[in-house]
Amino acid sequence: MGPLHHFLGVSVQRRGDSLFLSQRQYMLDILDRAGMSHCKPSNTPVDTHSKLSADGVSVADPSQYRSLAGALQYLTFTRPDIAYVVQQVYLYMHDSREPHLSALKRILRYLQGTLDLGLHLHRTSPADLTVYTDADWAGYPDTRKSTLGYAVFLGDNLIFWSSKRQPTVSRSSAEAEYRAVANGVVEACWLCQLLIELCCPLRRAIVVYCDNVIVVYLSTNLVQHQRTKHIEIDLHFVRERVALGEVRVLHVPTSSQYVDIFTKGLPTSVFTEFRSSLNVRGAPSSDCGGVLECNMACGPA
Repeated sequence: MGPLHHFLGVSVQRRGDSLFLSQRQYMLDILDRAGMSHCKPSNTPVDTHSKLSADGVSVADPSQYRSLAGALQYLTFTRPDIAYVVQQVYLYMHDSREPHLSALKRILRYLQGTLDLGLHLHRTSPADLTVYTDADWAGYPDTRKSTLGYAVFLGDNLIFWSSKRQPTVSRSSAEAEYRAVANGVVEACWLCQLLIELCCPLRRAIVVYCDNVIVVYLSTNLVQHQRTKHIEIDLHFVRERVALGEVRVLHVPTSSQYVDIFTKGLPTSVFTEFRSSLNVRGAPSSDCGGVLECNMACGPA
């Protein structure tokens, strides 16, 4: 079928051994649908205040809110930088309020100023799996549940990411962080098995980074403490992988914890730095050889 140009609404530009994945036309369609094609851009998709709650006046047109929120969820395939706030507005699809609509409009204003950004993928060596995990403990004001986030890199390429609300209430920040580590390890182990089936086995152990020292300690300490019995399954799952040499859990300073972008609102300077670390950047220059320019077909509504 020839070189890949576009697939399911995602346009592809190729330059040498690198790919640039973008949904620019899809973003323009969303802005037009919302009547915000000429809105004022925003530097970040979400503010640094607390998470959304169920308070506020109901929106006048819930169907439009649901349509836009669903469209934004599909956009996260190439724009992981909006995954956190899209997850926030998506939680209130069933009962959307004015603060939720304001948050959604801020995402659109952010997209207006970043239409040229997309996800970069390139050949790297060695092809090791690295996982960054984080959790924002008890951040939801209505339920006090936590937000977990993790990102999986194959070499220097971001290949999987997640931002979601934990299903249960964590009794401590260490518990919330450990559950995030366990989720990241589960995903990394699945990807490891997939690579084996593709005849590309990993040569080194999976490295998992976490900014909580207690979690790093619990991943190797075989003594079961009374206060950790409520997360016993996650503890044993991760420890088993560590004992087998398949996983290493290491500490990372908060200044290098890129997954913060999936769990909370960040200041503009930090957000921009972490966004670049996730390989979300501008399109490659069109005057470089080997670049395939193409028009993207519209994605699903």
